[in-house]
Amino acid sequence: MAVVIGQINFKDDLKLNLFRKGPKRIYVNESILKKQSEIKNYIRSVCFCSNDIDIVRSEPSYRRTWIDKVVSQLEPVYLDLISRFNRLLKQRSHFWRSESFLKTQSTDIVESFDIQMSIISTRIFRRRRRALLKIKPYVEYWHNHLSKSQEQIDINYLSGIQNISPEEEEEEVISKKISEQLLNQRSLEALTGKCSFGPHRDDVEFLINNVSVRKYGSSGQQRTFILALKMAELDLLNKTLSVPPILILDDVLAELDLTRQNLLLNSVGKDSQCFISATHLDQFNQSFLGSSQMIYL
Repeated sequence: MAVVIGQINFKDDLKLNLFRKGPKRIYVNESILKKQSEIKNYIRSVCFCSNDIDIVRSEPSYRRTWIDKVVSQLEPVYLDLISRFNRLLKQRSHFWRSESFLKTQSTDIVESFDIQMSIISTRIFRRRRRALLKIKPYVEYWHNHLSKSQEQIDINYLSGIQNISPEEEEEEVISKKISEQLLNQRSLEALTGKCSFGPHRDDVEFLINNVSVRKYGSSGQQRTFILALKMAELDLLNKTLSVPPILILDDVLAELDLTRQNLLLNSVGKDSQCFISATHLDQFNQSFLGSSQMIYL
């Protein structure tokens, strides 16, 4: 077993027990957390690792996971919404294959699912879109800073909700649209057993000069964009929560050219505590090393 102990804001004691087998245990002030997700109520962090480039260049699931992490840091209760939605989705899929439906062809239970899913989907949709609107100005700032260019970036939430304006915020209006589409795709869902519409199918689009970064962005543009996203996360949490989050950089310098490395290193650690893992110290400039504490493993 390994034990990690720390102090949060000089008032809360944090202890993390890690086991070779079984789940880890998290204690705050000697009280075990019933849900590990509750740790977000005490500590905020932004992690940037080499695999994060997949957020920009890979499938929609990576971008959904990214925006869900951003929202959950702003509103920890959001994790419960995602959990409830995934549970409903699983139950819904199981129902289509159940003997009770195959025998009776009754959709009464699905209508009950529709009511619950439309409410939860609306709340997920609104929070995701709201978070993207909040983070966009910070992404614009960091992208301009890191690229030293006048490129115009944009971030769009691609939802399957039809005929909904980008400014629409009324929960009842959005929920009604979702209910209608769940009903319209029901016959197809009965055949496939899969719900083809909802937050689990949505995507986030990243653009530079109105061109998709995922499809047409160069490797350098993609790396700059993901770096801007991560630094924007840091700024958004700092400004929104008034508590600097911890920045974790997991061996990312190898993924960046020298110019971007220096821009990143000159920007980190000013307002937030920063942990950086690396295999070679020669990647860092001497002035940065001189102001850092190093731990060798």
